[in-house]
Amino acid sequence: MGIFTDKSSMVAAEQALAGRSEPIQISGTHTVLGTSMLKPYPDGAESFLIGMGCFWGAERRMWQQKGVISTAAGYAAGYTPNPTYEEVCTGKTGHNEVVLIIFDPKKTSLQNLLKVFWEAHDPTQGMRQGNDLGTQYRSGLYCTTEQQLAIAKTSLENYQLVLKANQFSAVTTEVIMAPSFYYAEEYHQQYLDKNPNGYCGLSGTGVDCAV
Repeated sequence: MGIFTDKSSMVAAEQALAGRSEPIQISGTHTVLGTSMLKPYPDGAESFLIGMGCFWGAERRMWQQKGVISTAAGYAAGYTPNPTYEEVCTGKTGHNEVVLIIFDPKKTSLQNLLKVFWEAHDPTQGMRQGNDLGTQYRSGLYCTTEQQLAIAKTSLENYQLVLKANQFSAVTTEVIMAPSFYYAEEYHQQYLDKNPNGYCGLSGTGVDCAV
């Protein structure tokens, strides 16, 4: 799934692909959890986006967590409206491969899910994750409330201290308010449920993240 060319620099907005006005159509039903990936979300649910390399393994890691209502693979934090996977892979959309996480804050917390996020990938690698090279594989946290943003920034600062103590370089994760989210094609949704032996490039640092 990796794109082995130099796409390590963000495309300028004026050079990004034009995209399209119509969104990609998906069934909206999670093949593992049996829940909806689409709005409206259940009353009281919260959502946020993560980028941690290839979205296949990242989505599986998150749907396995207690309190997660639904997940979806998609694209965000770039410029091109309603991009296709092939367009994202060119590096000319600015988008990251991300996972939408919808969770019940009465059954889990953002802090618990951030622990999974930090430990499941290496957030110090810049525009890559392992052998997956390019801006679409960058580490990112995209929050839907100011409270989430504050928690995410504090979590980054705390984990940075632990990583530094373990001789890792600076965290490169972007932590911002969530931009527009575009659902990926149907075959990407719960990909590793449909393809149990499919590619998963997740590999953490081995450094624990305290909640």
